[in-house]
Amino acid sequence: MRNISLNEVIKNRKTVYPREFTGNEIPYETVTDILESALYAPTHRRTEPWFFRVYRNESKEKLCELINKIDDKKYPKIKLNKFIDKVNLSDTVVAVFMKRDKKESVPEWEEIAAVAMSVQNMWLTSYVNNVGSYWSTPSFKDEYAKLLNIDKNEKSLGFFFMGSYKHKIINKVREGIEMKVKWV
Repeated sequence: MRNISLNEVIKNRKTVYPREFTGNEIPYETVTDILESALYAPTHRRTEPWFFRVYRNESKEKLCELINKIDDKKYPKIKLNKFIDKVNLSDTVVAVFMKRDKKESVPEWEEIAAVAMSVQNMWLTSYVNNVGSYWSTPSFKDEYAKLLNIDKNEKSLGFFFMGSYKHKIINKVREGIEMKVKWV
């Protein structure tokens, strides 16, 4: 793990696509650290709505088999095959889900936002561990979820691809605070 400030991590984190991964194996302990960081995302009323399915090594083939079961009349075969290519280029693929609070004690958008923050935690932890990562929300994610027979209060929110990557500091072009903040 690199020793850099949180602001540096936030400013330098970037999407790294599977084609950019080095192909080196990510240690199991690093993957579990990344997943554990997701558990510490903010969550209103402590609903902790996130849950994950992790595909590594041979289990990535199970994910590809599921994706191959998706109706290619509804989703173009080329799109499904590109997804499978990304799986094969990745060391680890994390399927990201939201489990809605059965009491519906908070609005659904807050549960989705909490899951998104858990993914952001994984992204930041990936960065400091020289793991490239990419969150994909393909149009067929709901079909994938149906194949898993998830509960009606659960929803697929996409896939988080991970692979070894040597991060480089790059200057990002962002609008300044004066464009995004109005002091009142």
